[in-house]
Amino acid sequence: MERFAPIILEVWREACRHIHIEESVARIAPAIAHRLPLAALVVRRLDEGRHAWETVAAEIAGGIQPARIGDACEPARWPELVEWCRRQEVVHAPAAEIARDLPGLIPEGVGGDVLAGGLSHEGRPIGALLLVAPEAEPFKPQHEPLAAALLEPLAVALENDRRLHELGTLREAAEADKRSLLTRLGRQDIADTIVGAESGLAEVMRRVEQVARSDTPVLILGETGTGKEVVARAVHRRSRRAPGPFLRANCGAIPAELIDSELFGHERGSFTGAVAQRKGWFERADGGTLFLDEVGELPLAAQVRLLRILQDGTFQRVGGQRQLAVDVRVVAATNRDLHAMVGDGRFREDLWYRLAVFPIRLPALRERPEDIASLAAHFALRAAERLGLPARIPTLEDDALLAAYPWPGNVRELASVIERAAILGDGKRLEVATALGATSPAPLLTPAGRQPDAFETLDAAMARHVEAALARTAGRVEGARGAARLLGINPHTLRARMRKLGIDWQRFRG
Repeated sequence: MERFAPIILEVWREACRHIHIEESVARIAPAIAHRLPLAALVVRRLDEGRHAWETVAAEIAGGIQPARIGDACEPARWPELVEWCRRQEVVHAPAAEIARDLPGLIPEGVGGDVLAGGLSHEGRPIGALLLVAPEAEPFKPQHEPLAAALLEPLAVALENDRRLHELGTLREAAEADKRSLLTRLGRQDIADTIVGAESGLAEVMRRVEQVARSDTPVLILGETGTGKEVVARAVHRRSRRAPGPFLRANCGAIPAELIDSELFGHERGSFTGAVAQRKGWFERADGGTLFLDEVGELPLAAQVRLLRILQDGTFQRVGGQRQLAVDVRVVAATNRDLHAMVGDGRFREDLWYRLAVFPIRLPALRERPEDIASLAAHFALRAAERLGLPARIPTLEDDALLAAYPWPGNVRELASVIERAAILGDGKRLEVATALGATSPAPLLTPAGRQPDAFETLDAAMARHVEAALARTAGRVEGARGAARLLGINPHTLRARMRKLGIDWQRFRG
């Protein structure tokens, strides 16, 4: 086999380089034709559901024309064929003899001397490789090891091709489901949608329309997770600044020592690490809107400089001497009581009056229960799109469960619950009850018997569930008694999740 090592390496390279089996075969055939006489290289897929073979790729010479449609096989001989593929055996015989022993394997038009080998992936029979010799130059016994060495790379190429077609089919089905569900909801798409604009958020949207046409600063008030950034974007899109940038700065995520540099920029050499001039958020938002989220987290020194830019539109970069002017509209948001913070001396009174010219209060989700069903359907469509799953929307029973929940995390929590329900349902349904249970206030105990401060993460819960399935199936992943069947998901999806979660299935064997 050492003399075949270079050619096998090249075959592996071509098998893994291309996602379509036809492309792989088109490049593999010329490579091996230098080492053995070759009239045709044919790859056939095994369709266990129809008990048939189908030619999926062929490089043809000498007028051979393999059929493109799978030939039905005698049902009584089917187990024998499947077992031959699983063993990955190589058979060297005339085409007529192989057709007699393995019915349906040899496609129409193929004759002469043939090397045939079964293709199997992870113990599952998937197809066959046929090497056809020219009539004047049959294969020799020394060609059989090369044919055997081709089986594994071509099995990988065939499996990759199958997965590609499977993903394409799932994507088409998901798109069809999505279009159908959007039609039922009376919408064209799920982008830039404010759910509840005509119901629970009607007053909010009325105030947005009132203030959007001006350049007045806007202060959006509401609990965490109510969708303050969505409303800020709505103000921007309805203003004359819509063609300009919309930038978001999270004031609570910027370290106090960097707040000036982040908001107003800095000059080169102004402090250690300032190796180049840098524009701040205000300069980058010139001509558009700057959304200052969690504005109540700003330190007092930064509040002074923010007040100045709100009053006259000018500022200086850190380390700079020149006054710069920008044309920026500020939309601020907070879940804190700024008026109380003014009384405590933690927020400047003059900045409070400057920001609160036009306040907009966002109601909590529990204050607009009429929007919960529509929001859940919206997030279900978005989750299906993000996860590549068929679109599913909550049932009436799911809506009742969602309506009865208090939603302390508001719309953000609802989005997380629906995405979790989509993952747990694996495209077949939304497991809303299970997803809500994962966030219920039932106490969770640590191994030491203590109640933790936070709930178990979704990844940890999924890992426990997958490990329980592997323990029950003794580490078997696929097949009728495998963990994938028990969990109701595709074996390849399960393997990908196990890799992500760091689960070693082998430790459950035995």
